[in-house]
Amino acid sequence: MSESASLSINDRWNNKALFRLLWPLVIEQILAVSMGTADTLMISTVGEAAMSGVNIIVNINQLLIIAFIAMSTGGAVVCSQYIGRYDYENSRIASKQLVYIVCFISLIITALTLIFREPIIYLFYGEIESDVMAPAMIYFFISALSYPLLGFYNASAALMRSSGDSKTPMMVSILVNIMHIGGNFIFLYGFNLGIIGLGLSSLVSRSVACFILFSMLIKKKNSPVSIAGLLKLKFLPSMAKRIFNIGIPAALEQSMFQFGRLFTQRIFPVFGTSIMAANAVAGTINSFAFMSGNAFIVAMMTVVGQSIGAGDYKAAKKHTYKLVGLTWVSVALVSILIYVFRSPLIGMFNLSPEAESAANDFIGLISIFMALAWSTSFAPPAALRAAGDAKFVMIIGILSMWFVRVILAYILTFNLGLGPIGVWIAQGMDFIVRSLCFGLRWKSGRWEKIKVI
Repeated sequence: MSESASLSINDRWNNKALFRLLWPLVIEQILAVSMGTADTLMISTVGEAAMSGVNIIVNINQLLIIAFIAMSTGGAVVCSQYIGRYDYENSRIASKQLVYIVCFISLIITALTLIFREPIIYLFYGEIESDVMAPAMIYFFISALSYPLLGFYNASAALMRSSGDSKTPMMVSILVNIMHIGGNFIFLYGFNLGIIGLGLSSLVSRSVACFILFSMLIKKKNSPVSIAGLLKLKFLPSMAKRIFNIGIPAALEQSMFQFGRLFTQRIFPVFGTSIMAANAVAGTINSFAFMSGNAFIVAMMTVVGQSIGAGDYKAAKKHTYKLVGLTWVSVALVSILIYVFRSPLIGMFNLSPEAESAANDFIGLISIFMALAWSTSFAPPAALRAAGDAKFVMIIGILSMWFVRVILAYILTFNLGLGPIGVWIAQGMDFIVRSLCFGLRWKSGRWEKIKVI
């Protein structure tokens, strides 16, 4: 055994190592949220209808790309556990199987979306105004073309992070964000392409990100997550099954989450374009609250996965509590700042007085729920997935989404007459229910009996 292999998991993930893993993830999440905000700000200059159309497709995209993102999660968990026990041969095999799976799934989703994009919009949003539908259709078409690129990028980045390398994806993210913002300026303002320009900018930047990370994984033959020899196709059902055991429950849970989210989004068109725009802006601003939290959650997949792969459940618990605590502090602090400065933040967007007032109410309410319960509702399930307890996470996630967030949203909005703010109240209640269920599951210790590899 090498000197590095003799390190305990606590030594491997001491505070210094955790910091090296975490800071690039935080930067990457900031960049991701900033890019989404920049898109919203830039497209808001085209008009509320265009902004609403883009927001519709962003929400639908989050559902359609879940399958290959969830598979990336499954692959990352499997690789992390193999790396935790220093079994690099199997971690490389798992890496290639993940790429095959993501390639197949993303190409199918792209083809179906290009063919059925209009019925898909009607399925989730029903009848929407024509001035919103037109930009939505254009942006949906261009977005679908980038699905395979996004799939490869997510798989490559997840594999790198599973080995503890979060810096490389961050550097690529910085480059891609610069390209994307520059492309927005060129296509939107230089060539006046509107929605088409916004979509083309995303397509080009995702192509570059995919090419860089993919080529790096092929060249790094000695890396624990190398995909060298990928073209020598060899599908291994036994290894794919390990990935599916994590990826499929994660995909089902996240799909039902996004389905439910889209069904609640159907409420806003009932109240008009201004309320739709207010909801889009509120969602954009609120995304800053959990960007650092997402970074800690991604880190948890690597750290807890490697701890369990090494058979050190004590370390898995220690690192989970530490990362959940960091998540709670960071999300609470940012949520408080958003609550205090929500009016000037909303003022950055080109909203009508009605939309601005509604956005102010939405942000004021959800910031309180975010500070109290977002972290405990989303960080513990990440640790449970890393331990292989993906089925329990799926069951609770689906039940809470549909019986709390969706059904309660319609009851509050229409039956109790609270209007669109009822959707945001239901979302906060969903956070609380998840926190209780996942907290109790983690304390029970049942996840310790589950085997992934």
